[in-house]
Amino acid sequence: MSMDREDPRQYHIQVSEGDVGRYVFLPGDPGRCEMIASYFDDATLVARHREYETWTGFLDGEKVSVTSTGIGCPSAAIAMEELVAVGADTFIRVGTSGAMQDTIRPGDIGVISAAIRDEGTSSHYLPIEFPAVADFELTHAVWKAATASTLTAHLGVSQSKDSFYGQHDPSRMPVAKRLDERWNAWMAGGAICSEMEAAALYIVAQVLGVRASGIMMIMGHPDQSPMTAEEWEASKVEHMLPVAIEAMREIIRRDKV
Repeated sequence: MSMDREDPRQYHIQVSEGDVGRYVFLPGDPGRCEMIASYFDDATLVARHREYETWTGFLDGEKVSVTSTGIGCPSAAIAMEELVAVGADTFIRVGTSGAMQDTIRPGDIGVISAAIRDEGTSSHYLPIEFPAVADFELTHAVWKAATASTLTAHLGVSQSKDSFYGQHDPSRMPVAKRLDERWNAWMAGGAICSEMEAAALYIVAQVLGVRASGIMMIMGHPDQSPMTAEEWEASKVEHMLPVAIEAMREIIRRDKV
């Protein structure tokens, strides 16, 4: 609910009931919202406040929206909470991530079936033993779209972290040994990529009784070696957007059956 009873808008994202569809894309970067909304019919800017920008339009006649979450689990959880409060119930996280396996290349895409809760936000919802797992049916729709595309797709677990530089420059941290040990453990366990939002989104979705899944453009290398110009070009997030759009279309079709 709004923190101000006289204002129907949600406090942080500044949207009201009726402003968004039940189906929502969640990029981190506000700059990607208009890019995603360009795939909608009759897309309009609904609200822009802090790190949150929302556009609404239609896909195959169904009302859909895109809301940016900013970087990290705290702001992502706020966005989902407030979107659910105004009627949204199906979320696809659309973002970027760092590769965690040598067999995964920049420009590949990751479909995130579950996330390592290496962050703090989700522990305010459920004990750490509770797994952060994506909705199965929604993830199946994302995977179907991913494997039908021309991009190389990987299905698996991501690491959701709170510190970008703890991953990219761990050696200068006082807890460098611990960071390295955990990173190596995630890799040994088969985690496919590292990002900063999925765990909280999946846990919040579980608590609120809504659906969430995620698709990631994979960048970088597990050893943090620099990407080439060709790898930077291959890993632009816009290459992945048609897959995310098709995934949402697929779940819309399934919901109509």
